[in-house]
Amino acid sequence: MERENRIWRLLLLALPLIVFSVLVIWPLLSSFYYSFTNWNGFSGDYEFVGLENFTRIWTDRLFFNAIINTAIWMAAAILLPTVLGLGLALLLDSKVRGAKVFKTVFYLPICLSAIVVGQIWVWIYQPDWGLLNTMIEQVTGDHFNYAWLARPGSALYSVIVAWSWQQTGLSMVIYLAGLTAVPSDLLEVCEIEGASAWQRVRHVIVPLLTPSTVVVVALSVINSLKGFDILFIMTGGGPFNSSDTLAMHMYNESFRKYLMGYGSAISVVLFLIALTIIGLYFRQLKKVDEIYG
Repeated sequence: MERENRIWRLLLLALPLIVFSVLVIWPLLSSFYYSFTNWNGFSGDYEFVGLENFTRIWTDRLFFNAIINTAIWMAAAILLPTVLGLGLALLLDSKVRGAKVFKTVFYLPICLSAIVVGQIWVWIYQPDWGLLNTMIEQVTGDHFNYAWLARPGSALYSVIVAWSWQQTGLSMVIYLAGLTAVPSDLLEVCEIEGASAWQRVRHVIVPLLTPSTVVVVALSVINSLKGFDILFIMTGGGPFNSSDTLAMHMYNESFRKYLMGYGSAISVVLFLIALTIIGLYFRQLKKVDEIYG
């Protein structure tokens, strides 16, 4: 009987392992393999070029431009949803009227795909009839037709705003769950002792929300590393590579210039960066677990 159960467990485990190997492990190993070739993505005739693709990276000006844009993208994609999510959670947890409606409204964007979100914000940023320019016109009284996604100085930051709009709802829900674990009697004692609302938030609530913050930051890091689709929809990495992140740069080299070998080398570098960040996260998570049990 025990042997039969063991066989059934192995059979049930085999299917997800096969799917995971085909969809994750095999493409990953393929990227490593092709990063040492000059494959163009179509022809079966290619050569092994050793470390040539990786040495080329260090002379690629666009690669370092993508590194800077990725750093800006990740910093903003982590900071904005975290701060805005915490602020909304504190506001909605204070029994404000219509809190349930606001929770639904703020959470709704996370249910939409990045493609839909990107298309919505493309309409909002339209120079001639977009919502944002129309609102600015109403406030200033002057004609305003700034092309938010077509200017190098604003394209990346405009996409970051759209991305943060979508991600803030998830952060808010996690913080709302974390606030249920904050002892109300502790807050009442602080209030009786004369602590202001800001002092209660700063010295009591925020420290007690550290586990929630770790989760929010981790999800923001992982989601920001996957932030390709919304950039592709809204700017395609342009104008003039001003919103070209590592993921976009890898796509452009692989599928627009047909340099699959070089694009695979960029994907390997991106994978190692992601692995390093995730490793640092787990190290921090272990410290938080030791502190909060």
